Amino acid sequence: MLARARVFEPRLNAEVLLALAMKCERVYFYAHPEQELREVEWIHYGRYLDERIKGKPTQYITKRQEFYGRDFRVTPDVLIPRPETELLVEAVLRLRPKRGRAIDVGTGSGAIAVTLGAIGCDLSWEALQVARGNGASPLVCCDLLSCFGDEVFDVVASNPPYVPLTAWPSLQREVRDHEPHLALFAGNDGLAIYRRLIPEARRVLRPEGLLAMELGIGQHEALGEMVHDWHKVDFLNDLQGIPRVLICEKP
Repeated sequence: MLARARVFEPRLNAEVLLALAMKCERVYFYAHPEQELREVEWIHYGRYLDERIKGKPTQYITKRQEFYGRDFRVTPDVLIPRPETELLVEAVLRLRPKRGRAIDVGTGSGAIAVTLGAIGCDLSWEALQVARGNGASPLVCCDLLSCFGDEVFDVVASNPPYVPLTAWPSLQREVRDHEPHLALFAGNDGLAIYRRLIPEARRVLRPEGLLAMELGIGQHEALGEMVHDWHKVDFLNDLQGIPRVLICEKP
């Protein structure tokens, strides 16, 4: 059924949703192949499969997503954490052994904030409630860094919205129809948030403070121009060789 609906990795999705219906781990299936489902488990499994076939992401059905070795609760109010974002976390952890106060801008589920031990801020009050449930603290509801003073942070990290509005028709239905648009889109070229965030980060960072941001495909040249007067500018590639993270230091 999932394969016919063109769901990516249908067997994995089938197993994850079955495990949810049976309230067990996937490995249980291989240890107990003879077990038949109870009626209530069939009912739940059928509902989960129907939701997935209609395009609802598996993570929104299970309400969980693993990130950097931890399980995080996710809802349609927050972006689903991606493996690519772990590259940003790894870069900050490697470069900030002596760095102090950090903030995660656009924290969403709080995955970055919790992993880095950072303050989380987001424009969405609903997203902050999810982050709070995931253990992120303290949390601040504001537009980017507008409510913070000058030179108060040593690290600004962010996975901001960077999808161009023009790309909306070509997105996977799971993303286009279910993930929050506030966390996805940033103007026609996908750079609108960076144009605001970079100068705000420069204002709130202390000298030699670190700025680390995730970026979309083909955006590294434009971002390189935006931070041409920062120090130690570097782009980190993901496993596909695509520039995925920008790191630089405030002069």
